[in-house]
Amino acid sequence: MTAIVQPTIAISMGDPAGIGPEIIVKALADHALLPMARWVIVGDADIWRETVATLAIDVPAVVVQRLQDADARSSTVFLDRQQLQGVSLCAGKLSAACGRAALEYVRTATLLALDREVDAMATAPLNKEAVVLAGVHFTGHTEYIAELCGAADSRMLLINDRLRVVHVTTHCSLRQACEPTMERILRTIELGHECLQLLGLQSSRIAVCGLNPHAGENGLFGNEDTALILRAVQAALAAGINCQGPFPADTLFTKAVRGEFDLVVAMYHDQGHIPMKLMDFENTVNVSLGLPIIRTSVDHGTAFDIAGKNCADATNMKAALRLAVSMAQRRFQRPSGQG
Repeated sequence: MTAIVQPTIAISMGDPAGIGPEIIVKALADHALLPMARWVIVGDADIWRETVATLAIDVPAVVVQRLQDADARSSTVFLDRQQLQGVSLCAGKLSAACGRAALEYVRTATLLALDREVDAMATAPLNKEAVVLAGVHFTGHTEYIAELCGAADSRMLLINDRLRVVHVTTHCSLRQACEPTMERILRTIELGHECLQLLGLQSSRIAVCGLNPHAGENGLFGNEDTALILRAVQAALAAGINCQGPFPADTLFTKAVRGEFDLVVAMYHDQGHIPMKLMDFENTVNVSLGLPIIRTSVDHGTAFDIAGKNCADATNMKAALRLAVSMAQRRFQRPSGQG
């Protein structure tokens, strides 16, 4: 038997001009979700107070500038990074100041997780263009967090109640994505297998997409499927991982949804993202693999078109928070009676 402790989860606020603050407030107003963890929101307290007041939703949070200053009994803590003092903000508008602030929130949450001050982190959306406008080379949350963690080999997993997809490549050009290595494909399979175990699936079935139409049609449409992907699958099998493929991507996802597989390995961003978002956009959660920390995220952007209008749906944020709690509990559970 194991005693599941209540984990501590950091939440980065995302771009303050986007819907991040709104969906966090709405998510934590859920009386079923709130008791699941001790929540540490990382952002600017002025933005938080303004959002709570605008939405007329009461989510009490103890505001501190250092986490150690918060009472351990406080169920919700707001870690005030004070990045936007004196800055005039406009909801839904691209801003270098907001991009810089959002990145600082992510950095702080990541360091808290690395220092084991929190058990996991979940991220609200930031805007890549705003971050670049702030003068920072930036391709995405996953890559930035991996760099902070010193992890050279991270991957993106998308998960909902019906399907799980891990990607060999994500934020790169399609031309670059069409040149995978056998080693990268194999490592993706391995990371996916490890994550399935963390999700509680001890006996897992993994299927790998082909890169070319019809998985190459025996070399008729390219040789990457047999020269690279098949070799990676064979190596995974030799390592004891239940893995099959390559399969034509246009039929594989249907088989996985019907229950034949627990995880699909996609070769590139859109190959995996399109079926996931088409199937269940609201409940699909982004998980970063290959890191020494647990990180989940919403799988949508800052939605500048509806920011500040009190119409953002917090369903995806709730799903990301619940998954962070679940993964943290499985990773850090310990036998009953032990400290």
